[in-house]
Amino acid sequence: MNAFTIKDLENLSGIKAHTIRIWEQRYNFLKPQRTDTNIRQYSSDELKAVLNIALLNKYGYKISHIDKMGPEEIRDRIITLGNIQAQQERLVNELIQHMVDLDLDAFETVLDEHIKSRGIDKTITQVIFPFLEKIGILWMTNHINPAQEHLVTNIIRQKLIVGIEGAFSHIKVKQTGLLFLPEGEYHEVGLLYMYYLLKGRGMNVLYLGANVPLKDVEFVANLKKPDFLYTHLTSVANNFNFEKFLTNYQLRCPSHTLVISGLLTQQYKKKIPTNVAFKKSLPEVMEFIAAIH
Repeated sequence: MNAFTIKDLENLSGIKAHTIRIWEQRYNFLKPQRTDTNIRQYSSDELKAVLNIALLNKYGYKISHIDKMGPEEIRDRIITLGNIQAQQERLVNELIQHMVDLDLDAFETVLDEHIKSRGIDKTITQVIFPFLEKIGILWMTNHINPAQEHLVTNIIRQKLIVGIEGAFSHIKVKQTGLLFLPEGEYHEVGLLYMYYLLKGRGMNVLYLGANVPLKDVEFVANLKKPDFLYTHLTSVANNFNFEKFLTNYQLRCPSHTLVISGLLTQQYKKKIPTNVAFKKSLPEVMEFIAAIH
């Protein structure tokens, strides 16, 4: 059985832990178990309940009113929400619920139906990206079970590749970006999303993929002379030495700018090489992309 902390519920639902505690005291839909050390543990059903209740509450329903509804009525009310943003959030919540249950067929069906009705581009921007952001896959991986993460990201990876193949811009940008993940980094979804965004802006993208030795990066960079290199560090192997990686990069590719995003950039406190730039948050990444012309 999945067990979630109150912090997990906060991260996935957007409802502050303090508010969740108040809901527990006043209403009937949350009855968490307690560990031997008195830590709250929530079930999969309680996570789903919080996701649904938070969505209805956000779009005008009072918690006291929702508390009197049965599960079927809650689902019906959510489906009939008229706000477009609310329906997108409903789909993201459905993806989270299917991920928690490891119902991969249902997970993929949600994506495929949205692709069929709205197209791959809108599915990536309106559903896949918000889902990745909400569960933390783009930035860190400690909100969910690694097995859940690997299974759903493999499905998303396939959809992103389809989106990349079809990405097109009437405006061509003369800049070229070389994208790679260093040795020990296999979490490719964030980098694939960057590939999709850059190609959509009309850029020429050279994509080396995951777990690439620096000597290979150096060879391609010297041969193709890209305007910048880009890597996204989500959750590298324990033996990955970030400082050593930066030093080796500066030695091998002194004339090539490297842009790095991901969790490790937030944690690194030492001086970074002059040809390296950190993007420490998703807004900074999006600003970087918007500035490319």
